[in-house]
Amino acid sequence: MDRNIFEAEHEAYRRSMRSLLAREVVPHYEEWARAGIVPRNLFAKLGELGAFAAVPDAYGGAGIADFRYNAIMIEEGAALGVGPAVLGASLQADVVMPYLLDLTTDEQKQRWLPGIATGETITAIGMTEPGTGSDLAGIRTWAVRDGDHYVINGAKTFITNGINADLVVAAVRTGDDRHGGLSLIVIERGTPGFERGRNLDKLGQHAQDTAELFFTDARVPTSNLLGKEGDGFIGMSNNLPQERLSVALAAIASARAALTWTCDYVRQRQAFGRAVGEFQATRFRLAELVTEVDITQSYVDRAVMELTTGRLTAVDAAKAKLWTTEVLGRVVDACVQLHGGYGYMPEYPIARAYVDARVQRIYGGTSEIMKEIIGRSLKLG
Repeated sequence: MDRNIFEAEHEAYRRSMRSLLAREVVPHYEEWARAGIVPRNLFAKLGELGAFAAVPDAYGGAGIADFRYNAIMIEEGAALGVGPAVLGASLQADVVMPYLLDLTTDEQKQRWLPGIATGETITAIGMTEPGTGSDLAGIRTWAVRDGDHYVINGAKTFITNGINADLVVAAVRTGDDRHGGLSLIVIERGTPGFERGRNLDKLGQHAQDTAELFFTDARVPTSNLLGKEGDGFIGMSNNLPQERLSVALAAIASARAALTWTCDYVRQRQAFGRAVGEFQATRFRLAELVTEVDITQSYVDRAVMELTTGRLTAVDAAKAKLWTTEVLGRVVDACVQLHGGYGYMPEYPIARAYVDARVQRIYGGTSEIMKEIIGRSLKLG
């Protein structure tokens, strides 16, 4: 079934994105994976192509706030087997930029958005803490007002772009109320008392930096507060549907890529005198997986269009995130099996996809949290 959410201009952008990734990322991907980080100039190259075009033209962008362009970068990265290399740019476009577009003052926009539009400024979101994962209300990094500064103490962990980031949108506690005591403050590179820990050694997603961040009496100007003090939980809640849809897009695109590689493999791989793909067990299993992926894609595409018109709900985004990441897990597991022993060899993209997939059921809110969100919407008690 043909997809119908993209127009001619989107497909032209897709061709340009595919060309850029094939030229600038694929040849270097293994090197970056070993290093655990992509070079900063990748953001600049993606920015030049228009990856951060949602920045208004008054601040150096194109003012094109169409999430379908964001989806294309995710999909093309997955198709080429280099999804983790564009994850940081996707996080900047899909997760961080809404905060900096919607909650900033004119002065803050002037300071931060031009560099973000070009990709020269790299951003991160600082929510997760060593003792706090999906429970945002449990955040314990404190920001105490001291004149025209906040003094911040605490730590963050599992922060994507944590090493590369110039700006960190940090969720901090400014009051005791579990929800009303949270605020969002932008912490800039070079802030006294702000230190980065190690670039974390992860099971998968190796070609992107994930870091620990530490704040020890870090003094941040009050002019770096996003929105109003105490509105942090509302701001985070409003932006979570887009973040979760971004994860869903990566999951279904990765599942489709895994199926493409596996179909190519079983057409060529011989066993008992014929191609593995000729066996009924292989055909039936792949038929099940292709059907599941195609039907899931239809829901995700609908969610993309709902987001572009401002109608995507938190519950529907949770459904997309839950289902796609679980589908991805089933697909990559079956595809490794169909590759046999070669599926366990990291030089094969399916092996890398297998380890990259597992975290998608965790970050952006675990599958269990997604079920809780969906379950509460049923009003069963």
